[in-house]
Parts: sequence; C-alpha cells; structure tokens
Amino acid sequence: MQIESAPESLSRMEPARIDTLSGDLPDLVAELSASAQALGRSLHPRTAANLADLVRLMNTYYSNLIEGHNTRPRDIERALAGARDEGQRDLQQEAVAHYRLQERIDGQAAEGELPDPADPDFLRALHRDFYHGASEEMLTIRHRGRSFQMTPGQWRSRAEEDVEIGNHLPPPSAQMDAFMDYFHLRFAFEPAPGRVMHGVGPGKAKRILAMATAHHRFNWIHPFPDGNGRVSRLMSHAMAHKAGIGAHGLWSISRGLARGLQPGLEGRQEYKQHMAWADEVRQGDRDGRGHLSLKGLELFATWFLRVCLDQLDYMAGLFEIEALSKRLERHVALSETLPSESTRLLQEALIRGEFDRGEAERITQLPERSARRVLKHLTDQGLLGSDTPKGPVSLRFPSNTLETLFPRLYA
Repeated sequence: MQIESAPESLSRMEPARIDTLSGDLPDLVAELSASAQALGRSLHPRTAANLADLVRLMNTYYSNLIEGHNTRPRDIERALAGARDEGQRDLQQEAVAHYRLQERIDGQAAEGELPDPADPDFLRALHRDFYHGASEEMLTIRHRGRSFQMTPGQWRSRAEEDVEIGNHLPPPSAQMDAFMDYFHLRFAFEPAPGRVMHGVGPGKAKRILAMATAHHRFNWIHPFPDGNGRVSRLMSHAMAHKAGIGAHGLWSISRGLARGLQPGLEGRQEYKQHMAWADEVRQGDRDGRGHLSLKGLELFATWFLRVCLDQLDYMAGLFEIEALSKRLERHVALSETLPSESTRLLQEALIRGEFDRGEAERITQLPERSARRVLKHLTDQGLLGSDTPKGPVSLRFPSNTLETLFPRLYA
C-alpha cells in the first residue's frame, strides 16, 4: 500500500519525528533503557505493585499541579476512598479520574492488552473517561469573552473552539480529524499494514524517542477544547510502557515535567519554555526540511528524555530495598505510637511481599497476644494492609508516612 504525501496543511506538523540521532540523544536513549530495566528489580512483585499505587497518587498530584491545582496527597487519597467535599468536588473528580485512568493503563500494560497510545480512539477514550461525570462548570470553556460546553471525547470541531496558546496558534478546529489521523500515521506504535514506513514501528530506540516528540506534537495540535495536557501526560505514560521503559508503573513523567531539572522556580518554568521552543517555525536552510524547527524539536526531545532519566534515577534511589528498609526503621523510631517490634513486620513485608497474620508471633519474637497488638497498630495506621479481612498482609504507603519514607517526593 502506497501512502500519498501529506497535504501542505498537515505537513505544518513536520518534522514530527527525529530520524537521525545526534548530540546527547543516543546516550539518553541507551541510559533510559538500562535504568528502566534496573528499576524495582530487587523488589518483591507485591511490594512493587503497592509502590505503583503510590506512584499513581504522586503522578495525579503533579499532573494537577501543572494545571495550577494544588491538591494535597492526603486529599487525593481521601477522594479515592470515597470521601466527598462539595467545595472541592471538581478537584476531587479530576484527581480520581486521573488516578483511575493511569491504573487502567498500568493494568493493560501488565496484561499485554494496552492499545496503541497514538490511536485516536485511545486518545478520545482517555479524554471521555477523564471527564465522565464532570460538572457543568468543568465542561465550560471560556476564551476571550465567549464560552461554550465541551463534549468529552470529541475533538475541536467548531470555529468557536479555535484557541491561541501563548504565541502558538494551533490548527483550526475544522481540520482536527485530519490532523489526528496524520498524528496516528506518524506516531503509530503498531502501524497498520502498508504504513510501517510511516509509523514508529517496533524498535525500542525509535519508540523512546517518539514518546518525546509525540508529546509535543499532540499538544501542538491541541485537539480537544481543554484537557490536552492531561491526556498527553497519560499518553506519554502509556508510550513508556509500549517502549519497554514503563518499569511496571514505578515511575512516571508528570513529576519531572512539573519540577524540571533545575531547582526551584527556574525548574518549574522549563516545561513551558521547551514546549514553546519546539513550536518555533524553521529557522533557515540548516534547520531541517519541515515547516517547524528541527532544532527546537531536538532541544525539546533532549530535555524531555533527560527529565525521564532523572525521574527513573530518583525513583531507583527511593525504591532501593536496603535504603527503604532503613527508612522504615526510622519511621518506626520517630513514631510516638508504634512499638519498636513494628520494624520487623514492616521489613518482612518489604522483603517477602506479604506474610500470613499468624506469622506475626514468629517475626516479632513476642508472645502471641503482644504480636497481634503490634500487627493491629500497623494495620490501623495503614502501613500494612490486605485484600480481605483475614488475608495475608503486605506493605502499604499511606500519605502520612511519605515525609519519612519518601523524602522530596512532593513539592
């Protein structure tokens, strides 16, 4: 099957991909692959799964922060447990929706059932499900003195939905179907027969690099009236899984995009700066052959992959089993309510993944009644939990433990 060249209007998105690796990109791709393989390798699968729950909570927090919504981890945790605060309804809605969608992506990846993240149907489903049950206020878009209701899961389609983002004017609403089909053509991780030359294909290095460039070009198109940033971050998370660097959900990109590489305010401004540089049009004959700047795209991709590597390395330090074991011991020592024998139960769960409740006496070397009392302290505080009332217990990570167990995890 021969694919015709893209019309001029669609070629405005080119270059969509970086075909020749240069500068730091080859090393970054190789280091990302190696770091993702190592992350969590020493952890028991059950402990790793519970830590992935923590990462989803963290990712929700930082994705909200990028949107200017400073929701505390404790509030997100309460919303996930079903607590409702009418004054915070919309914030709770978006937090729960983001967490559940990332949970679904992680589950699909684990089962080998994750769809192509560049598929328009997948992206529309993310948007539709994120806004499922949203209030009228959440769906109301206000732009330059006018307002309209957004329909979840539908691209921009009317002239009134055309927007301007900083100095960037995305393609017109009437062309969203065409641009998103072209986006899929250029970034398909599972290209249709006859389109292999145009899609990303199965190569790991190509997929890692495409994760970076697709993130920018999706936001450059700005296909939805609102919610594009959230969908793009979930898309990038799914692409990391498809590229083989998802590390079972033990890291994600939102923390890095929110914080950047430099400390403080300077780092927090990096994301928007690099996105804007990649919006630039071609700067002379030596700046690629497309409408947009190849140099700007290379700068963005290099920064984006450095952020990914920084997050992988940071999570590897947090989740290193010996260091985490020592932080569990320190948490118990600082607690005013936990007996010192609690450390033995926590470290046992860390190493083995889970243990039967009846083993508490052996592990703590306390009389049966005392051992049960220590175990109850830990389950009451949420540090140990189980799927059934009398089932085996595993290590959990409630939000009130994060300062000692995972320092600097949150802003």
